[in-house]
Amino acid sequence: MENIEAIDIAVIGAGLGGAAAAALLHKAGFSVHAFEQAPVFDRLGAGIHIGPNVMKIFRHLGIESKLAEIGSHPDFWFSRDGRSGEYLSRIRLGEFALKEYGAPYITIHRGDMHAVQMSLLPSSQVHFDHRLIGLEEREEGVLLKFENGTQYVARLVVGADGINSTIREVLLGAEKPRYSGWVGHRALVNVEKLRASGLEFEACVKWWWEKSRHIMAYDTKGDGSEYYYVTGVPDQAWDYGTSFVDSSREEMEEVFGVNAHPVVLALIDATTTVTKWPFYNRDPLSLWSRGRLCLLGDACHPMRPHMAQGACMAIEDAMVLTRCLSAQGLDHYMDAFTLYEHTRRERATKVQTISNANTWLKNPEDPSWVYAYDPLTAPLG
Repeated sequence: MENIEAIDIAVIGAGLGGAAAAALLHKAGFSVHAFEQAPVFDRLGAGIHIGPNVMKIFRHLGIESKLAEIGSHPDFWFSRDGRSGEYLSRIRLGEFALKEYGAPYITIHRGDMHAVQMSLLPSSQVHFDHRLIGLEEREEGVLLKFENGTQYVARLVVGADGINSTIREVLLGAEKPRYSGWVGHRALVNVEKLRASGLEFEACVKWWWEKSRHIMAYDTKGDGSEYYYVTGVPDQAWDYGTSFVDSSREEMEEVFGVNAHPVVLALIDATTTVTKWPFYNRDPLSLWSRGRLCLLGDACHPMRPHMAQGACMAIEDAMVLTRCLSAQGLDHYMDAFTLYEHTRRERATKVQTISNANTWLKNPEDPSWVYAYDPLTAPLG
C-alpha cells in the first residue's frame, strides 16, 4: 500500500449531500477527498427548495449570501386546488422565515447551488470519473478500487452515493429499491409566454388534485427569469428500463388539463421540455454504519421529493456527522458514527415518512419543527 495515496476520509458521491459533507469535513480540518462517478456535472434542468434549516449550514460554510443572491425568496408556500384555485393553505416564508427560523427560505436551480458548493473544495481533492467498483476493509483503513484503475486507502468512508449506493450494498447486501408506484415530471417553462398570458404565477405554489396528484411550481432565480415545475402522479408500473424518459406537453394536458384552473392551463401551455422520472422507495435502514463505513442522505434514507427536504436531510446529515467526528476524533470513529446515527435517525425517518405520504403543507400546519431546526447546535445523541 506504499504507492497508494492515504487520506483521512473518502466521500463517495459528490452530489448535493456529498459536496456538503466534503466541504464541512474539509472546513473542520480533515483530509477529505470526494469521488464522483460522473465525468462532469452539467447544469441539469431541475429546481430545489432550501429551507432555513440548511441555509444555516451554508452560512457556516460562507456561501449563504451567494445562494441567497441567486435564488428566489418566496413570501409563501401556497397550496391550491388544481381546478377551482381555492387556497388550501398559506405557509409564511420570506421575511417571516428569516425572523422566526433564523435564515431565509429559497428556491434555486440545483446546478447553480451545486456549483457554489463545489467551489468550496480544492480541485485536487475532487475526483470525477471515479466509479467505485470494490473495497477491502483492512485493519489500517479501507482500500478503495475505482473503475479507472486508481486506488486510495481511507481511514473512513462516507457513502453519499444515492439510493443505489455501493457503500450501502457493502453494508447490507444487494437489494434493489422498490418502485413506489409514482412518477414525477420535471418541466422547463417559457417565462415570456407565461408573462404574455397576463396571469399571476406565484413564486412557490403546489397545485393539488384527487389521489394526491400535484404540480409544484416555483421560481429558480431571484429575478424571476426561470420558472420550473415538478409533478407527482400515481403510475402503476415503470417499464421503460431507463432512469427517465421524455414526456410532452400533451401528456401534461392529459394528466392535469381537464377542467384545470386557468393558471395551470397557462403553465402547461408554456412548457418547453418535460421528462418523466420514477420514484423509488426503501424502508428505513436498521444500520447506518459498520466499521469504517458510514452512510448519509439517500444512501440510508431515500424519500420521494414531496416535502422538498430530501437534499436538505442529506446536508443536515453531513453537518451532524462532521460535528460528531470533530467531537470524538478519527481514532474514535465508531463512537462518532453511533452518536451521528442516534442524533439523526428519528428526524430523518420522520421526514422520510411524511415525504412518502405526500401530505406536507397541503393543509395549514406549523412547519417550525423542520425549518427552525439548527444542525449546528442541535443536541448530539
